[in-house]
Amino acid sequence: MTINGSDARPVVVQKYGGSSLADAEHIHNVAARIQLRRDDGVDVIVVVSAMGDSTDELISLSEAVAGGTQPDAREMDTLLSTGELVSSTLMAMALKARGCDSISLSGIQAGIKTDAVHGSARIADINTDRIRTELDKGRIVIVAGFQGLAESGDITTLGRGGSDTTAVALAVAVDAERCEIYTDVDGIYTTDPRLTDKARKLSEIGFDEMLEMAVLGAKMNPRSIELGAVYDMPVYVASSFSSEPGTLIHGGDQTMEVRKAVTGIAVDSNVAKITVRGVVDRPGVAAGLLKPLADEGVSVDVIVQNTSSDGTTDFTFTVGQASVVKAAQLIEDQSVIEYAEVITGSNLAKVSIVGTGMENAPGYAARMFSTLSEAKVNIDMITTSEIRITTIIDREQVQKAVQSLHDAFELEKSQ
Repeated sequence: MTINGSDARPVVVQKYGGSSLADAEHIHNVAARIQLRRDDGVDVIVVVSAMGDSTDELISLSEAVAGGTQPDAREMDTLLSTGELVSSTLMAMALKARGCDSISLSGIQAGIKTDAVHGSARIADINTDRIRTELDKGRIVIVAGFQGLAESGDITTLGRGGSDTTAVALAVAVDAERCEIYTDVDGIYTTDPRLTDKARKLSEIGFDEMLEMAVLGAKMNPRSIELGAVYDMPVYVASSFSSEPGTLIHGGDQTMEVRKAVTGIAVDSNVAKITVRGVVDRPGVAAGLLKPLADEGVSVDVIVQNTSSDGTTDFTFTVGQASVVKAAQLIEDQSVIEYAEVITGSNLAKVSIVGTGMENAPGYAARMFSTLSEAKVNIDMITTSEIRITTIIDREQVQKAVQSLHDAFELEKSQ
């Protein structure tokens, strides 16, 4: 990624999500916030998502036009990129109406270059010359998020949550002071506040913990957090609807939460599992079963293989709820691995405790499992990392599990 130096004023990148831009009134409110940030003495680059539910509306329209066939991926990227173009131009108009010189840029005009994977492209490089030129003119630069340009000359999109990735990548490329992400929540909480009224907003959290929580279902794009971690770019998350302090995500060694072994509880309620029973046990079983899924873009998470018995074994893994039918069919269609039957299970959830303080510290798994046992929550599967313990449970038991764990680890307390 090209990083261009500059003698200009400090730069801050702000990103506003679709709910913050739902209509003209919301756009004017955001424009006022941007103007205030500019008045702080910094240059401002703003990344915007598509307005409200406009992306979903475009997807529905494409499906209606396609007549039951799968819409072409290239055409879908071109179509979906228009949502952010609408937001960026309207935001520039709103700022100009307030007397703020501004300009809207598409991802292409902003110099964002990607690979050629339509629907989930990754940023390869950013040429910031155009952005620097506009900032030097004293303008606020509004960039359409979620999009870029492949070497082929085709428009690409970055996948769900891609505007967050655009914002952090731009912050890195222009060497900004930080990236500020404004949405409909006022920060990162110890867990989903809808699951317990004891959820507490964190004033700060480390990249490692936030990345685990994002991957496990917290409302942040994991790719944006990973970018922030790799380039040590602080990311501030706050609400666009209030002036309440948000949460700073950073790579510092010390945070207010450092003395708490468990920082938060992450939840993903869209989990399904597939069990392949009676698999003939031999080298290459896992690769043979999972390669067809990888080739078709199906992500696999928790994996459990039982000890071999009588030359056969059971192989169980989890996928997203939306992918379970496709994944099961891919297993049944493959001819490399012999097995007895494929069984699917739905309506599951992933509940994880996350915290760097658990690393090399004993007792947290036992405490988690005993807490869930006392709450009469049955554990289906378990997986761990150095700073995370994950359980797969019945979706209907999520709230009870979260409330019990939140109390057991005293997450309502700041220290």
